[in-house]
Amino acid sequence: MTSAPTARTPAPQPGRPPAARPVVRPTDHDEVATAASEVAGGPAGRRAVEGTGWWTPVRVVVAVALGMYALGMLQKLPCLDGAWFSGQTSQYVHACYSDIPHLYNGRGFADGLVPYLDRIPDRISGGMEYLEYPVLTGVFMQIAAKLTVGGDSLRQDEQLYWVINAGMLMVCLAVLIVCVVRTHHNRPWDGMLVALAPGLALTATINWDLLAVAMTAVGMLLWARSRPLAAGVLLGLATAAKLYPVLLLGPLLVLCWRAGRWGAFGRAAGGAAASWAVVNVPVMLLSWDGWAKFYTFSQERPVDFGSLWLIIQQRTGRTFDDANIYATLLMVLGCAGVAALALCAPRRPRFAQLAFLVVALFVLTNKVYSPQYVLWLIPLAALARPRWRDFLIWQSCEALYFLGIWMYLAYTGSDKHQGLPEDGYQLVIAAHLLGTAYLCAMVVRDVLRPEHDPVRRDDGSDDPGGGVLDRAPDAFTLSSLAHRPAPQRSSGAAQRAAVRWGATLRE
Repeated sequence: MTSAPTARTPAPQPGRPPAARPVVRPTDHDEVATAASEVAGGPAGRRAVEGTGWWTPVRVVVAVALGMYALGMLQKLPCLDGAWFSGQTSQYVHACYSDIPHLYNGRGFADGLVPYLDRIPDRISGGMEYLEYPVLTGVFMQIAAKLTVGGDSLRQDEQLYWVINAGMLMVCLAVLIVCVVRTHHNRPWDGMLVALAPGLALTATINWDLLAVAMTAVGMLLWARSRPLAAGVLLGLATAAKLYPVLLLGPLLVLCWRAGRWGAFGRAAGGAAASWAVVNVPVMLLSWDGWAKFYTFSQERPVDFGSLWLIIQQRTGRTFDDANIYATLLMVLGCAGVAALALCAPRRPRFAQLAFLVVALFVLTNKVYSPQYVLWLIPLAALARPRWRDFLIWQSCEALYFLGIWMYLAYTGSDKHQGLPEDGYQLVIAAHLLGTAYLCAMVVRDVLRPEHDPVRRDDGSDDPGGGVLDRAPDAFTLSSLAHRPAPQRSSGAAQRAAVRWGATLRE
């Protein structure tokens, strides 16, 4: 059913774009933001909200994000000073572990090997024949390796490699923030949720996930600007760096189905497939085994850290060899539920809401959860439900998990068993799972009761990140099938039938 415009939002005239909306002030609608603003002198006025001079909202939020990123780098300082190399558990005790320095030598970059094309010797890889990352991530790693010059030892090269990668990932962070701020153009300060997220500062330099997260954010911004082909191209490139961005095509499918915008979805899906193929097909042709390593490793990987399946496995003592089947089944059922939600909701959900739900579902059902996976969800959460209370509840659970996994590895990696035992680790996994599920529940409530959706409630918006879907009328809903009237004969046909029936009775 097509929703009626709110009282404060006049319906746009046919052929005319909707009027520009004023910038939403978080302190006018969010009690946590209002309370926190007292530290800086009270709720923001118009000049502070809209920005003055050079300090526009996007520049302020980027500056805050880079400051938090720098604090995250400082948190890794004990490892940069030697904890990565001084013992098996030292990097866990300081909670500063990163894959980046270890894989510089462990995946052959120190020896000048070309990812996917050159087989990695067992003496340095521990049995991993090829790089187990998607192609664009491998390219990113290779560029950083080429810039890693001048070290006097392997240890210095690994340290420099981390610093160079951290600098490149900082650029990705700046791109991410700009895109989040501009996706909902009249809500720039929602980007502060991403900038101040503890999970981002703590996990940004553990791995290379920020590359895919930034490209996904660019794709969502392009979709919000009604450029579906370009949006699809960016989502395809993001999928060439990490698998999860392809999941966003599912929400676009059901939303375009409901709005009858099949052309927009076709352009997005086609652009995604084309850009993914341009990156991947050459590597497939040159080295199938090297290209396929990421996919075979993901398939063969056993139940691992942070997952619901690990809790079940540790509690029951059973090895989940068929975890892939169970995880895939739950994911399929969950996606079907999200699709039904999108097609049954009283008002078409916003793109960011469904995107968050689908990626969160993947996180909850997957057989492994690395701490940096929280980066996938942070920008989606800021766009799906920009409310500080719920966001901070979820981030507190993620920060607890971040500390818990390192303390658990410290406990299991040392004979002294100093750290978090198995039972305690199961509790922090449960906290992560429950925190994510809580935020999902809040988003689902917003979908079922649109009057609770902060984006729509604060200023009467429809879907500022929806692009061609924004204010589009519904073309199909599941509820419309149940209420579809039965076809009726024309009046002439009905009269002729009545005449024939009367003649039959007379006979």
